[in-house]
Amino acid sequence: MSSKHHTENRTLLIAAPFKGDALSLEKVFAGQYTTKAMQSLASLSQAIGEQTGLIVITEEALVTDVTCFGQALDQQPAWSEIPIILLASSQGRSGRDTDLARRRLPQSAGHVVVLERPLSSASLLSTVAAAWRSRERQFDMRDRLAELAAERGRMHILLENVPVGIGFMDKQGRSLISNPLYRQYLPRGVLPSKDPTQEHAWVGQDAQGNTLEPAMYPGAMALRGETATGVEFRHHSDTEGDSWRRVSAVPLFDQTGGIIGAAAVIVDINEEKHAELSLRRFNEELEIQVQARTRELKAVIEQLKKESDERLRAEERLRQSFKMEAVGQLTGGIAHDFNNMLTGVIGSLDLIKMRLAKGRPEGIERFMEAATTSAQRAASLTQRLLAFSRRQSLNAQPVSVNQLVLALQDLLQGSVPEHLTLKFDLSPEDPWISVDANQLENAILNLVINARDATPSGGTLTVSTRLERSDTPDEPGNVHIQIADTGCGIPSSVLDKVTEPFFTTKPIGQGTGLGLSMVYGFVKQSHGRLDIDSTPDLGTTVSIFLPEHAREKPAELLPKAVTLSGQGQSILLVEDDDSVRLINQEVLSELGYAVTVARDAEEAIRCFHSLGKVDLLLTDVGLPGMNGRQLAEVIQQKAPRLPVLFLTGYAKGAMDRADFLGPNMQLLTKPFSLDVLAGRVADMLGRRAEAGAP
Repeated sequence: MSSKHHTENRTLLIAAPFKGDALSLEKVFAGQYTTKAMQSLASLSQAIGEQTGLIVITEEALVTDVTCFGQALDQQPAWSEIPIILLASSQGRSGRDTDLARRRLPQSAGHVVVLERPLSSASLLSTVAAAWRSRERQFDMRDRLAELAAERGRMHILLENVPVGIGFMDKQGRSLISNPLYRQYLPRGVLPSKDPTQEHAWVGQDAQGNTLEPAMYPGAMALRGETATGVEFRHHSDTEGDSWRRVSAVPLFDQTGGIIGAAAVIVDINEEKHAELSLRRFNEELEIQVQARTRELKAVIEQLKKESDERLRAEERLRQSFKMEAVGQLTGGIAHDFNNMLTGVIGSLDLIKMRLAKGRPEGIERFMEAATTSAQRAASLTQRLLAFSRRQSLNAQPVSVNQLVLALQDLLQGSVPEHLTLKFDLSPEDPWISVDANQLENAILNLVINARDATPSGGTLTVSTRLERSDTPDEPGNVHIQIADTGCGIPSSVLDKVTEPFFTTKPIGQGTGLGLSMVYGFVKQSHGRLDIDSTPDLGTTVSIFLPEHAREKPAELLPKAVTLSGQGQSILLVEDDDSVRLINQEVLSELGYAVTVARDAEEAIRCFHSLGKVDLLLTDVGLPGMNGRQLAEVIQQKAPRLPVLFLTGYAKGAMDRADFLGPNMQLLTKPFSLDVLAGRVADMLGRRAEAGAP
């Protein structure tokens, strides 16, 4: 996780009385979190604020009074529960055990994770990342609550300014939501039919002028599921005397049709009633107007509720539509390409089986080659998908951009036709970056091929490098890698879609639609960005921006011969997939190694203790229960110099090899050929032998 993913500059607070602990923790979190270290709980308590993301406390900080710390936590908003990571030990420098250290925290410290020292940086960062995600969800909830409060505020303003009394009540006739006029008419907030103390204040009449029983009042009828409109009441007030009101009420139902309450509208008709009593000839016209107004008000209330519900449904439909469109496009492309590749694999294997069954083994090599080619294409497709989704495993190393481009010069020149002029414009400053060189080479090659295809009638294709210095002397600059062509360009209508997987403007069969998406994913995963500038009929410029790296030349690696056959070395193979475990076991056994297999970490630990000697741990990363990385940590506690070779098809924690791998560890990405596996095993065992490890 990069620090740029954390919004609003939230801070990780550290309370560590010992300066060495504080410095070590700040070093671990450097580059990933904004930290602030303090030597006491009192200083930490003063620093706690709404933007505090996480608190890390060593057990030595709990020796003092924790009252101020508890008070600071109590002052946090209701939505806020700051995660606390307590670094303790079973018998630490304070002389207390972990349970005692935990009990020293105030009761208001609700979200506490206790980690026992010593622990690895990877374990600490993993715990911090999980706690940080939990904190981010709290901030998301805060934002949603604020949005809801704003929406309610707007509804409240509308309700407060409607020139009639409007109220929503529960099944007992008690007001839940009402405006000032409604509360003026019903100061106790209860329907007259439900409150005997108000019976004298409200006298209802039917159309014939007969006095109504309280059970026939509009509110009471609505709570029974009936609609009542335009019921006239003579309302008595000790301060204002008698006046006339017209009341309408409608029932409110839940999704199952059950009554949950009612809505009522109270209109002041005092003047109208007196005019009616004075000018009875206008009675019919006035009644029509009142009924129309009542219907309008009822429609307003229903429309408000309908619009609110419809907006929520529309937003959900829109989100679902976008999601299903993306999923449909992705799965459709994957299914199409994988089905073609699997057809080649299955068909070739079926032909081999048929030939062998008939005793005709001659010529099966070409079917084996076809199956291998299709399988390799499928592996390449998964790598491109992982690149787009930023889930591929990257081996970042310091690289000279100019040297990398020059090394590709012959290959790039051979990829373009004679009618297309290929130029190189390299920066005189020789910029360096930290990147997976193989993936960057593939990205440049993909972009050059795309530029070639976009310039069928000839023109110029330029590969250039530039260094953009930072305005701050101590900060690194940006390295630009540009591939520019003078071809047909990209229409503005599809420019935003060119990095989507399986999107292509090429004819069917001439492109997978994964080239640019792979480049985009690789650049994003390498903490860079990809810009595309195109003008139809003039050309396209694709720019890769990557952070500058301090110039350093890697050590020269001299090629050395590796003997692939083993000499009885002991290998502990851990793999939960039966087929993969069987194949790897057979290959290593055929090469002369003594192979012991295990299906999970627990079985592997038992095998390790029962074996007299283990020369290499070969384990899958994604194991059930304890994963391969955790297994390696456990075993290396007993054998610190034991080489470990990880196998992974996809493991989120292994995407950045520099952070994932420890001493004497290497990573091999699935799928791989058996020759590659044999060579990697032999190389690691050879290095162990050269080092004179026992």
